[in-house]
Amino acid sequence: MASPESMARYHGDQAAAPGMLDFAVNVRHARPPQWLIERLAARLPDLARYPGVEDLHRAQDAVARRHGRAREEVLPLAGGAEGFALLPCLRPARAALLAPSFTEPAIALAAAGVPVHHVVVDPPFALDRVDVPEDADLVVVGNPTNPTSVLHRREQLLALRRPGRILVVDEAFADSVPGEPESLAADSPADVLVLRSLTKTWALAGLRVGYALGAPEVLARLTAHRAHWPVGTLQLEAIAACSGAAAVADAQAGAVRLAQVRAEMVAGLTSIGAEVVDGAAPFVLFRLRHADEIRNRLHDKGIAVRRGDTFVGLDGSYLRAAVRPEWPLLAQAISETMPVGGRQG
Repeated sequence: MASPESMARYHGDQAAAPGMLDFAVNVRHARPPQWLIERLAARLPDLARYPGVEDLHRAQDAVARRHGRAREEVLPLAGGAEGFALLPCLRPARAALLAPSFTEPAIALAAAGVPVHHVVVDPPFALDRVDVPEDADLVVVGNPTNPTSVLHRREQLLALRRPGRILVVDEAFADSVPGEPESLAADSPADVLVLRSLTKTWALAGLRVGYALGAPEVLARLTAHRAHWPVGTLQLEAIAACSGAAAVADAQAGAVRLAQVRAEMVAGLTSIGAEVVDGAAPFVLFRLRHADEIRNRLHDKGIAVRRGDTFVGLDGSYLRAAVRPEWPLLAQAISETMPVGGRQG
């Protein structure tokens, strides 16, 4: 039996071996676009020197223009996950994490000795009725949420605010939703911290790039004990490049195409008996009887999907699969490996 800590540290990349058809990881493309590769390659000769203020400001200014914020409200990160690692610097007395959700915030906060309370949201995983402890001075929620894919309304998120509390909204997948309709990135209040990732959309998981958006005083507290040069030259260049107008337009066009593929994938999975959670993210959460057995059989066929039981609030009947145009292969393989009585319902 795996320990709760090891379960929390499990991520989708552990499900896929090289050469497998990978539905376990939510990176949108197999490789970065050529223009981005060339732009990063052009900075390789600069790696002999430390990242400079000019590099930092270029990245901050690009993000600021993208979201209509001030430079001082932008914090480049070594991947969105670094933002979670920095949360203990806010010195919360009690943190509330809306679950099921990404597991890294709980790991970082618990390791720093912060009491963590999981607010488990029942299916269909909406925020219509959630009971967040009033004394929680830090609340973390994903939008759209990983792994459920549910996109919460702005007013539902803002209703979680309280005096003396900081609300952290994980928008790692927000740019995969056409138009980003519920995002708080552009106009969040001073007590809201928004975390963004660029690794999924731009296939940069190996480079670790993201950023935080928040009030300057909150960002200052977040980075009070941060090491020097925490974000490298190539990371800052990638943040600047992927936040430019042309890149944002390209990402949004891709989000529209992805939404269409998602709708087709949901219909296909539903047709074979899967119970699909209604959502908007570039992945699909669904239930099947004998899901664990099916997942292992898929692995034997060279297809990787993400198990659900490592997330607080989900059990072994849940699987998560990235939205990919090869989804018919997944649906067919599930249908072929489904034991008698494997349909959910």
